[in-house]
Amino acid sequence: MDNEVGSVDRVYRRVKEMAASYEFKPDERLNESALSAQLETSRTPLREALNRLVAEGFLKFHRGRGFFCRSLNPQEIMNLYEARAAIEAEAVRLAALRAEPEEVEDLSRFLEDTKPQYRPGASPVELVRVDETFHLGLAKLAKNAELVRLLENVNGRIHYVRLIDLRSLSERGGAEAITIEPHTCILEAVQRGDADRASREIRNHIERRLEEVTQNVRLAFSQLYAP
Repeated sequence: MDNEVGSVDRVYRRVKEMAASYEFKPDERLNESALSAQLETSRTPLREALNRLVAEGFLKFHRGRGFFCRSLNPQEIMNLYEARAAIEAEAVRLAALRAEPEEVEDLSRFLEDTKPQYRPGASPVELVRVDETFHLGLAKLAKNAELVRLLENVNGRIHYVRLIDLRSLSERGGAEAITIEPHTCILEAVQRGDADRASREIRNHIERRLEEVTQNVRLAFSQLYAP
């Protein structure tokens, strides 16, 4: 039983990575036989992993037709960004009320240590990793595991578009575009216990990128289907 559970978890993690990075093309039908061979697993753990990913929004299932990669369209990504803003706004509001001073200090040190990575031309993969780590760290200060779980799900589903977004921002925006200043303002509000200010700052920080969603989805398509 343990081996079976471990196999499902392994397959789940790998297929989730593939779906998050659009290794399957948008709306592409998954070939279960080929995927089973590629992942060196039987159809049973693969099917269980695929069903979990359907429930989490990474894949779609059409009765009689099988499993498909999720779509990539501006409205869906817009919805996810709005959901992220709502989740994080509530999380930092609670963090300002619940976080211990030493926890805030630890996150402040992480922000300072990673500051050199926020620079024009930085690897978008590394920028997204560092950025997600900081935002999840903030959410954890709320002491609400469900908010963290929701945020992790949304992060996974917008991961590819965020890579495009940060690459574009770095290449086009110059020195002022890649900065930790918004993070610093949010964390300072949490440190002061100013729940309303913290919530407002993080919502503004996330919603600034909404204007670029349509363009970033176009860029994502151009990279996915590049010859």
